[in-house]
Amino acid sequence: MATFKVHGTPLSPACMRVTATLYEKQIEFEFVPIDMRNGEHKKEPFLSLNPFGQVPGFEDGDLKLFESRAITKYIAHEYADKGTELISRDSKKMAITSVWLEVESQQFDQPASKLLWELVFKPMFGIPTDPAAVEENEAKLSTVLSIYEKRLSESKYLAGECFTLADLHHLPAINFLMNSPVKKLIESRPHVSAWVADITARPAWSKVLAMLPKQ
Repeated sequence: MATFKVHGTPLSPACMRVTATLYEKQIEFEFVPIDMRNGEHKKEPFLSLNPFGQVPGFEDGDLKLFESRAITKYIAHEYADKGTELISRDSKKMAITSVWLEVESQQFDQPASKLLWELVFKPMFGIPTDPAAVEENEAKLSTVLSIYEKRLSESKYLAGECFTLADLHHLPAINFLMNSPVKKLIESRPHVSAWVADITARPAWSKVLAMLPKQ
């Protein structure tokens, strides 16, 4: 029986971030489905895992965690010797990775998440898209991606020449954005486009996508 449990839904970008990390680390886990349509994430027993009522919840034996980026960092550090090295033990390389982890959460994710809501998740729920919100956040994301384009002209990945957690954290949003009109912002930037093609082709990410419900 797996001691690792991820409680959530395969469609959640936050859950995808955690499962991608586990697959990169070649760690077996149990995925415990949470029925969000029926509000299961806002009730016990899920609230004992995350009092904020947001997926995912995570268990490693008797350790219980929430917040996907905290979970992925724990996995990367605690199981550093397994699978892909996602955070270098070299302090300078670790510092550079930390910078780009912050960039993802503070600069990239904010406009990307708003675009996902408008262009991916609102249509799923039959809610009209707000064109003004799309235009505003496309402009914000475009600015971020121009900085990425310069960075990726200097190194293969965001934190250097090796794939790290900083790259992995982008995968869920990028996956959905590449199936939306926003993909033009990525395809128009050759270095960003090459980086996206590289990280989305990873075997661990293919396993995450295999968890998604069939259309």
